[in-house]
Amino acid sequence: MLSLMEAGGVAFLLALLVTPLWIRSLRARAIGQRILEDLATHQHKAGTPTMGGVVIVGATAVGYVMGHVGTAITFSRAGFLALAVIVASGALGFLDDLIGVRNARNLGLNKRGKFAGQLVIAGVFAVLALTWVHTSTDLSFTRFSLPGWGLSAVGWFVLAVFVVVGTSNAVNLTDGLDGLAAGAATFCFGVLAIIGYWQFRHYSIYRLHAALDLGLVAVALVGACLGFLWWNAAPARIIMGDTGSLAIGTGLGALCLLMNLDLLLIVIGGLFVAETLSVILQVVSFRVFGRRIFKIAPFHHHFEMKGWPETTVIIRFWILAGLLAMLGLGIFYGDFLKIAKVV
Repeated sequence: MLSLMEAGGVAFLLALLVTPLWIRSLRARAIGQRILEDLATHQHKAGTPTMGGVVIVGATAVGYVMGHVGTAITFSRAGFLALAVIVASGALGFLDDLIGVRNARNLGLNKRGKFAGQLVIAGVFAVLALTWVHTSTDLSFTRFSLPGWGLSAVGWFVLAVFVVVGTSNAVNLTDGLDGLAAGAATFCFGVLAIIGYWQFRHYSIYRLHAALDLGLVAVALVGACLGFLWWNAAPARIIMGDTGSLAIGTGLGALCLLMNLDLLLIVIGGLFVAETLSVILQVVSFRVFGRRIFKIAPFHHHFEMKGWPETTVIIRFWILAGLLAMLGLGIFYGDFLKIAKVV
């Protein structure tokens, strides 16, 4: 328990103290965010320093390592893989942000290049999860021992690639308002940290050797997101950019897969799922029926255009994110009570 507190505390303090230094560095180099023309209400944010995700990724890595210092917890392959894929996605996002800044436009890598990078990262993760970590290939909700839900190695590979790429893009879509993605992600990773500790304490049920180590990754992400959120909250002094959103999204998907929470991810990260669905529904509706469901998608901007103040949208979406994450935790604990009676 102390190791979890240490990992989260170190990541929080590091993100809190380093972010303003990173802001000054970015301002000195005139590295700021470009704003899409169709979001007129956001024009005042033009020039806000971006690539704040560098701090989130760095603080997460340091917090995770410090969580092992002076403790009996050993580094696990699963924990290392989760951290590595977060760093890799952060690097892809950094490249995307950097190209966007240098070309003086809001878009960095083209869609094909960015998607190809995500596929490579997700594919390498899936292969290593299967061959190096030996993750269970059972399609799971709250534990991997569900009868008749087994997948082949190829089937699990496809699922893992879909989940990692999907969550990466989902958080990227959600990152459109000050603090929205960082705040929502904090709820998700907080729940995963609790679940990781619970899986560790009840190894006889979950049989997950790396549960506590994965919990350390999750709680380090909590601390990093919270420390960054201090400066990213409206009005934001810095934006995480794709560097942060891709790293956070990839981390969310990777942790759920490694913790055998494949299907529970849909509930825990429910806000991100809803944001993605709003985009899909918007595109399908327009192409099939020639009509738009929302004024603009993702739908957090829809409520802005209906007259909701930005802070109102953010806080209400945080509430939804928290409720959905807690619902996921409740489902997990309810299943534990059920299986504990049998055991």
